[in-house]
Amino acid sequence: MLTNSQTPTVEATSSKSLPPTDSQSRVSGFMKQLQDEITAKLAEVDGVGKFHEDSWERPEGGGGRSRVMGDGGIFEQAGVNFSEVWGCHLPPSILAQRPEAAGHGFYATGTSLVLHPKNPYIPTVHLNYRYFEAGPVWWFGGGADLTPYYPFAEDAAHFHKTLKQACDKHHPEYYPVFKRWCDEYFYLKHRQENRGVGGIFLDYQDGQGVLYRGPDPNGQAAIYSNQVKALANRSWQDIFNLVQDCGRAFLPAYVPIVQRRQGMKYGDRERNFQLYRRGRYVEFNLVYDRGTIFGLQTNGRTESILMSLPPLVRWEYGYQPEPNTSEAELYETFLKPQDWANWTSNT
Repeated sequence: MLTNSQTPTVEATSSKSLPPTDSQSRVSGFMKQLQDEITAKLAEVDGVGKFHEDSWERPEGGGGRSRVMGDGGIFEQAGVNFSEVWGCHLPPSILAQRPEAAGHGFYATGTSLVLHPKNPYIPTVHLNYRYFEAGPVWWFGGGADLTPYYPFAEDAAHFHKTLKQACDKHHPEYYPVFKRWCDEYFYLKHRQENRGVGGIFLDYQDGQGVLYRGPDPNGQAAIYSNQVKALANRSWQDIFNLVQDCGRAFLPAYVPIVQRRQGMKYGDRERNFQLYRRGRYVEFNLVYDRGTIFGLQTNGRTESILMSLPPLVRWEYGYQPEPNTSEAELYETFLKPQDWANWTSNT
């Protein structure tokens, strides 16, 4: 593992923005604990399936542990991964975004999950929180987002409100930026549609400058972020505290939705639509997802990287939902950005 003593800093960097000397062990400890907490609760909720763990090592440095549940009572496939890797050569995806990291060794750790339920009325969900260091560069990133197949406004609202509460503990402007960033990131350009109802997404959070550090300077996240003036010079601990609270907000954000929908009856129509919409998940993860790209470029464990893909999926040429159906409502309303955090049953 790289140590902070081996990680040179630049003179212009303020001491407040520097990570502590035990940053790597503290973050990896939290990421492993988050994996433990989530897999324990999901196994309890599922009631039938059990997580099977594979520990793996990366020849260039580091490793991880992958926990996968298959054919459970609720989850058709559930994967919750922890990884911790280091090395001397930065992947192109990082250098393209942060060229100042060139020439330095890197350290990265994180926890990620994707849950694919059997019942089409239970949404698929994704979470990823990560930490990265390379020379003078460090940042936290991640988020969580919800992908329903059949639309329930109260589910989308609950998920967003729970994540907003976690963000609001630290600053009221976090959620408005990270929600817009999530809508921007989980967008399939070739389909011109969002993957789901979103959640929060953040990246390159190093306590300096504007909150939005994404690729679209004219997007809604950038426009809103540029109006926020009071968030410079946050410390490493400030950002770590935010990530911890957002990570631990996942279970209260998602589990009540599972419990609310798990008893709903469904037939072949609903199942076939679920499998068709899963195709969008595959398309996004293989074409756009930065975690997948980073993992493959750093010679990560392929089985762990691709555990986000569903066990069953189907494509259909030229599919169009029938008018005035739940499937049509998904396309017309739920796959377009909405103000879910302020939704009430009267809206």
